[in-house]
Amino acid sequence: MKIINNKQNAIQELKRISQRTNSEDNKKINSIVEEILQEVKSCGDAAVEKYTKKFDGFLPRPMQVSSKDLKNAWNETDHHLKKSLEIAHQRIKKFHEKEIPKSFTIKGEYGESVQRRWMPVKSAGLYIPGGRAAYPSTVLMNAIPAKVAGVNEISIVSPGNAEGIINKTVLAAAYLSGIDKVFRIGGAQAIAALAFGTNQISKVDVISGPGNIYVTTAKKLIYGFTGIDSLAGPSEILIIADSTANSSQIASDLLAQAEHDPLASSILLTTSNDQAQEVFDEVFKKIDDHPRKEICIESIKNWGLIVICDNLESCTELSNEFAPEHLEIITIDPKKTLGAIENAGAIFLGKWTPEAVGDYLAGPNHTLPTCGNARFSGSLGVETFMKNSSIIEFNEKSLKINSSDIINLANSEGLHSHAKSVKIRFED
Repeated sequence: MKIINNKQNAIQELKRISQRTNSEDNKKINSIVEEILQEVKSCGDAAVEKYTKKFDGFLPRPMQVSSKDLKNAWNETDHHLKKSLEIAHQRIKKFHEKEIPKSFTIKGEYGESVQRRWMPVKSAGLYIPGGRAAYPSTVLMNAIPAKVAGVNEISIVSPGNAEGIINKTVLAAAYLSGIDKVFRIGGAQAIAALAFGTNQISKVDVISGPGNIYVTTAKKLIYGFTGIDSLAGPSEILIIADSTANSSQIASDLLAQAEHDPLASSILLTTSNDQAQEVFDEVFKKIDDHPRKEICIESIKNWGLIVICDNLESCTELSNEFAPEHLEIITIDPKKTLGAIENAGAIFLGKWTPEAVGDYLAGPNHTLPTCGNARFSGSLGVETFMKNSSIIEFNEKSLKINSSDIINLANSEGLHSHAKSVKIRFED
């Protein structure tokens, strides 16, 4: 973890961090994933089984988790955890219900009308990561907006452990969310199965959910066969703080991202020299007995950063340049600082709003743009699982009144038949 007090050096370092998933290995990964996609497309379940055995160490037979196992997972969940899952479910659902886009109609002066009509996609596939950790929260964050959107057919794919078992709390969250199709597969082969369909897994219209570089590459390559939510990279947090912030709390928040993944990034922009050193010391003090020590060390060593800024204006400028997935503002007046923020996936205001609040139950979605993509995109939501159509209806009078303008525009583009298609309707 570096401490930098030079703005130009900070800009270069932030750029390096934002490009941390770009490497020469990407060509090799693309080639591997393309081979998997093509084999699943051609051979279906047999290819899914082959790659699951190769990469995850078990043969997924049966591939689908039984409804009995889903129900048992819920029934066997500790009642305190059940309550927490239910509270999170309620809050997330309440927030996403406000996101439902409205269809509308505009009536024209001469009787014409134009409409935008929103409808849910028919089917969705949700990718829930496994591996280093279990993510029941990701089940809720993907399943709830899909349900709220009105998607009828929802499937979950999630890698099992070496014995082929999916984490019980992940299954409990699926049960709570009303998802009864859960498949014990992960990786690029799972994305391929959702995109192309197999005998056991139906092709879907939209795939959502984060995953490793192989999953993300697969989503990128199948886009066009099916829709995707985004190309999410490894997690990241950027904290803007002044001398009023608590250094120990900041260190904990930085480590809350570092523990996700060796590629996770944790960044502090501070106006205080003392705080910079205090946070640095606290981070390594807390890592010492951390249960995910090796992951944290690799993340902090390679992608951790502390920048000492002259003022908060400089902090917000660097933050906007980086466009973080998660942004915490822990200053004497967070709302004032917020006014200068242009690019961020999710923003957490004040010392009582650690990023973990958003991960689990605040309500807004925790599937967010990473690696600078917050400059042009936002979180997963209800619209991810919906589509819109334009509906246009002119009558004789409205077409006649607008015909000369349509013809002029068509002729300006050299499109003879466009113009003729209007003219012919008024020829004797």
